[in-house]
Amino acid sequence: MNESNTGISAAKTIGDIVAADFRAAKVFEKHGIDFCCGGKIALAALCAEKKLDLAAITSELEALQGEPADQNQKYSSWQLPFLIDYITNTHHAYLHENMGQIAAYTDKIAGIHGAHHPEVIQIAAIFDKINIDLAAHMKEEDELFFPAVKRADAARIAGITPDADDQDTIRVCIFKFYPEHEEIGEAVHSIRHLSKDYLIPPDVCNTFMVTYRKLEEFEDDLHKHVHLENNILFPKAAEL
Repeated sequence: MNESNTGISAAKTIGDIVAADFRAAKVFEKHGIDFCCGGKIALAALCAEKKLDLAAITSELEALQGEPADQNQKYSSWQLPFLIDYITNTHHAYLHENMGQIAAYTDKIAGIHGAHHPEVIQIAAIFDKINIDLAAHMKEEDELFFPAVKRADAARIAGITPDADDQDTIRVCIFKFYPEHEEIGEAVHSIRHLSKDYLIPPDVCNTFMVTYRKLEEFEDDLHKHVHLENNILFPKAAEL
């Protein structure tokens, strides 16, 4: 199956499909398909690799076409400055507000429940590294990459060539950010695996339950965050 009458192409990458219609993310999540860090693989190739039913998934994606789309989720049509502000005010703000608290929770349940649930010790260590790496990553985006993209985009709109230093910053940052996203994504997948998909054991406290819920919320936000950057922002910025 290469392309349906409704325009869903199995040759398109996962990232491109979600960039065109964010509702597709729910379909991919249902089937355990990574649409952010793993977004560069074609749908047909991924289904073959994971032994998933390509026809069934394509049918689910096609079904979305008959439903009205949420105009607020047409991220690929947004102008670069607006998209950057959205990422900063929504996803970076979420991380700044929650990362420290989640790290404290994971450390706490590792100390309380680690003897009977050793996986939480590993989860705490992994999340501590994610916390450190994301803080440095966001700082570079906020202070270097995002301002350079905004200046280069303003130059493009004005009909002039973007500053060479801004172009270099954009190229270097994009080259660096893709593997950083991949590394963080793999770490989050490790947490999901260790936690058995955030399954709450019967013998734990409320803090344990809250921690797993917060970790799942963090993963969900990260998927959207990385999708917006990997599949929409970075390709558009690279054109500058």
